[in-house]
Amino acid sequence: MTERQAFAAGLLDRLPPVRGRITANAPLAPVTWFRVGGPAEVLFRPVDRDDLAGFLADCPSDVPVTVIGVASNLLVRDGGVPGVVIRLGRGFAGIEVDRAGDEPTVTTGSAALDVHVARVAGEAGIAGLEFLVGIPGSIGGGLRMNAGAYGREFKDVVWTVDTVDRQGQVRTLTGDACGFGYRHSGLPQDWILTGAVLVGEPGDPERIAMRMAEISTQRSETQPIRSRTGGSTFANPEGGKAWQLIDGAGCRGLVLGGAQVSPMHCNFLLNTGSATAADLEALGEEVRRRVKDRFGVELRWEIRRIGVPAEGVPAHG
Repeated sequence: MTERQAFAAGLLDRLPPVRGRITANAPLAPVTWFRVGGPAEVLFRPVDRDDLAGFLADCPSDVPVTVIGVASNLLVRDGGVPGVVIRLGRGFAGIEVDRAGDEPTVTTGSAALDVHVARVAGEAGIAGLEFLVGIPGSIGGGLRMNAGAYGREFKDVVWTVDTVDRQGQVRTLTGDACGFGYRHSGLPQDWILTGAVLVGEPGDPERIAMRMAEISTQRSETQPIRSRTGGSTFANPEGGKAWQLIDGAGCRGLVLGGAQVSPMHCNFLLNTGSATAADLEALGEEVRRRVKDRFGVELRWEIRRIGVPAEGVPAHG
């Protein structure tokens, strides 16, 4: 047994019983869109909110807890993620619509894919959520970073958000209480988002479908959606576009190891097939350095980076 396996076995002994699946040394690379990164020391997939809340209430406070969704905008470092990684699955993916009144709603679990929520809403004649088909990932990740596309953001459609805090307490907040800003929310980092109620407006299903088709076509023509990528890498600085700064700094197509700045859309990083997480993160940092040197603008990572580097690899901020 390796040192990491022995440590993981010891951690398992300290964790409370659960109804869901709990696994030591669980590979994470296969579930990330980049297809890179080390394992979770322990991976927990709760059955439902009660299972999650009970685990958090009884989990020792010194054990690190990290939450991931479908890992579309996530980079797991090569050394893996210490502590417990929680991945919400089928029990958090339900979608229900209520078409009553002038403000119809969609109640969705945080593990539901953005595109599925948009389509269910559209088929029910609920407009205003079409932009979700242009955002890769799940509702939980979109809420956490106030994701947006094609002129709308999550803050424009959130009615309430359901959470579970690190002590296992269940809370429901209004959208106004979430502290949404540009690609940011004010929700505490150790709160796990379990679901939300989104509000739309009555609409014609055919027109909604046409708008979603337009968004999907535009996205496929301008973004490398069929590549191993993590979506938009850097947030747009105030008054500017990240991709324009990256392009202007001469970074389009830039390569480092197995990582590349996308020639199609240079605010996307690609795993060309042999990249490590260290390659991708180092390439991103090189892009940031060149943009800062050329324009005096410090790009902010939009991709979430978790875990520790492989042994001997320097850490980035």
